[in-house]
Amino acid sequence: MLPLILDPVAIAIGGLKIHWYGIILGTAALMGLLMCIREGKRFGISPDFFMDLVLIGVPSAIIGARIYYVAFQWEDYQNNFIEVFKIWHGGIAIHGALIGAVIGGLIYTRMKKVNFWRIADIAAPGLIVGQIIGRWGNFINQEAHGGIVERSFLSDTLHLPNWIVNHMEITYDGVSAFFHPTFLYESIWNILGLGLLLLLRRRPFLRAGELFFSYFIWYSIGRFYIEGLRTDSLAFHGPEWLASFVNGLWTPMELLFEPGNLPEGGGNVRIAQLIGIFIIIAAVIMIYIRRSKGYADDKYSDPIIFGGSGESDEGAGSSETHASSLPPTIVEQENIQPTRDQSGNQSEQNSNTVKDDSQPAHQERIRPGKPFL
Repeated sequence: MLPLILDPVAIAIGGLKIHWYGIILGTAALMGLLMCIREGKRFGISPDFFMDLVLIGVPSAIIGARIYYVAFQWEDYQNNFIEVFKIWHGGIAIHGALIGAVIGGLIYTRMKKVNFWRIADIAAPGLIVGQIIGRWGNFINQEAHGGIVERSFLSDTLHLPNWIVNHMEITYDGVSAFFHPTFLYESIWNILGLGLLLLLRRRPFLRAGELFFSYFIWYSIGRFYIEGLRTDSLAFHGPEWLASFVNGLWTPMELLFEPGNLPEGGGNVRIAQLIGIFIIIAAVIMIYIRRSKGYADDKYSDPIIFGGSGESDEGAGSSETHASSLPPTIVEQENIQPTRDQSGNQSEQNSNTVKDDSQPAHQERIRPGKPFL
């Protein structure tokens, strides 16, 4: 039988303690990486490319998550600046992690001279897999939960196993109560989102960048409604019309749940909800603009170009430009067979084709089965 409360420390050797939270986050990053590597093979991309991307993306995500949290909780750090760097004391935010990861990805893809949107599309399912697993770290730490509920709600209504129900009994100031397992709600929502992304990425209508935007839209919708149940949300004091607008969008949830109470004196608008609304609107607008301006002419299944296509949307998204400026791909070159006329000589056209098959040094076209590294 599992203990009532799970120990957040997985391994303790002398003064060295390895926490479950760190193990879970490491597992989340590893599984996300494996998802990217597997899909990258379809485009002939070496696993090393994604390993290097993780080496840049993970630290960028951690830094972004910390800066985001500290920026909105500055009053807790302004008189003790050294505490900003003690990340093991807690205080990170997923939206900050996403911002940091995107910045790291932009830098890396620019270094490799490849279109950011094409790589972001491949990474999108890996990101959501990381979040599916990572939220269980909040469960172990008994954090990021919702408001108080009855035990019967968890065991009889949600039919959760006892090891989850027992761990959702949390003690504050000597008083114990059961709380909404919002970590579980978000994890399940993201599992559904993973299925959606895996389905979308094989659709012929999907353009470059749109799987990445779809990830943000799906995650933000779920986060908006789940956030309203939480009691530890970052919030600020906004105008009443804004608070009423956000609360009005959340109203359908009141048919099933009561909203979680915001921290006393913390504000009246949840930052994660407002950011979620902004992300959804921005993603829809970006999809429309990129299609209407011709920045997303490449489809998800098209070959990925390395060497000169990462500078702008125009350079990466125009199939017509690629067709006129690039030489035959490696696969296409292998399929060229010289033909001979009746005298036994190669025809001039095929001879020229064979002679001119060298690729410009600044460009390399990747096809499935041909790693670029």
